[in-house]
Amino acid sequence: MDPIREAHLSEPGPLLIDVAGFDDATALAFQAAIARTWGTSTAERTTRDAGRPGMRLRMYTDLRQVLEEASSSERAAGEVAAG
Repeated sequence: MDPIREAHLSEPGPLLIDVAGFDDATALAFQAAIARTWGTSTAERTTRDAGRPGMRLRMYTDLRQVLEEASSSERAAGEVAAG
């Protein structure tokens, strides 16, 4: 597995996310959580490297495309906290 390199984004934009996980369900659940927040191209299946444990998933997201559902739930959470 490649090393994790921390990066801070200076502005929203396109992002490539490589996920390495123990099982398909975990990786696909992570993908679903990201897809609920930002415009994301989702994968229907994961890939495995022969002779290596776990699986991989590649997804593309655009942090400029915030979805209405996420914005509405964030506003609702803020209203509850403020109220």
